[in-house]
Amino acid sequence: MTATPSAAAVPSLTALMRSGPRQAPVTTALVAANCAVFLLMLPFGAGLWHSPNGVQLAWGANFGPATKDGEWWRLGTAMFLHFGLVHLAMNMWALWDAGRLVERWIGHTRFAVLYLASGLAGNLVSLVVQGDRAVSGGASGAIFGVIGALLVCLARERRHVDPGEFRWLFWGGGAFALASLALGFLIPGIDNAAHLGGLFTGALLGVALGRSLLQEWPIAPAQRAIATALLTAAVGLFAFNIPAPRYRLGEEMQARSAIRQFLADETRINDRWKSIIDAGRSGSATFDELAGTIDSEVSREYQDSFEQLSAIALSPGAPSAADLEFLRRYALLRGDAAHDLAEALRANDPAGIRRALDKMRQAQAVARSASAASR
Repeated sequence: MTATPSAAAVPSLTALMRSGPRQAPVTTALVAANCAVFLLMLPFGAGLWHSPNGVQLAWGANFGPATKDGEWWRLGTAMFLHFGLVHLAMNMWALWDAGRLVERWIGHTRFAVLYLASGLAGNLVSLVVQGDRAVSGGASGAIFGVIGALLVCLARERRHVDPGEFRWLFWGGGAFALASLALGFLIPGIDNAAHLGGLFTGALLGVALGRSLLQEWPIAPAQRAIATALLTAAVGLFAFNIPAPRYRLGEEMQARSAIRQFLADETRINDRWKSIIDAGRSGSATFDELAGTIDSEVSREYQDSFEQLSAIALSPGAPSAADLEFLRRYALLRGDAAHDLAEALRANDPAGIRRALDKMRQAQAVARSASAASR
């Protein structure tokens, strides 16, 4: 007949939860790392209360067009980024409270695996569900994994722990998870996909990596195997069903660079164009000289710009796709107009000169209209 374990043999969960930094080194290190990253980002444009998406993206946030463009490391780095002090404080409070208990319960190494795996899986689920719509970051997916593991461990050990501790921890942890998920459905910007992915992963790892409070009641190997198989299948399902990106960030950044270069060249060419017109009006250059200058310093420049812009492969869904296509057409129109003007000057054709100048002015008017509309 198996003896019933005494209450004295069961460690106090409250005592484990109140462990000091030395007793929970992984939790302490994670809190310190998250806070350190937040402080390091402040001099580089991150806000104390809210950080722009561009800054978060530069520091490794999870974003479909970037992550799916080969930057898979973002699934990990995003776990250490926070969008403001409130976001950081809430996550670190939850990590400090739940993390110390779970780390003391299952051990330092297992806890580290649980935390990182839950965060990675949560960000993977976010990548599939969110698509290319949001820049996401934060430790909440990993923290939900810790809470999921805690709830599973508590449910399994409910007969061995103090009833008061069980009710406080289990129902408190469950209420925290449900309230956080409810807020995620009500408030835009909260990544519930990462929360649910982390919670599910943590619950399964609570079985696969968990430890019984008493040696007399070990977790059956079959249970660990089933939990591991379910988690592997779920991760595989999401990993092999990641949707193709609407656009790739590398291509978008290349397009933006080319657009900036074109606009800089446009300013230079327009300055040169004004000097050519002044030379023509003053009679200081012959028609043939003006034609040669226009060909070499205007028409050829626009032809080169058109070829450079056309060489960029950019998905239609990219933010800069419309601007890139407009500048291609604009460069082609300006180049053709400059070429027509040079030919009309060589032929001493006044009507042709007027038509070419009209085409040039039309192109400039279209550019001004597009610029005004974008503002």
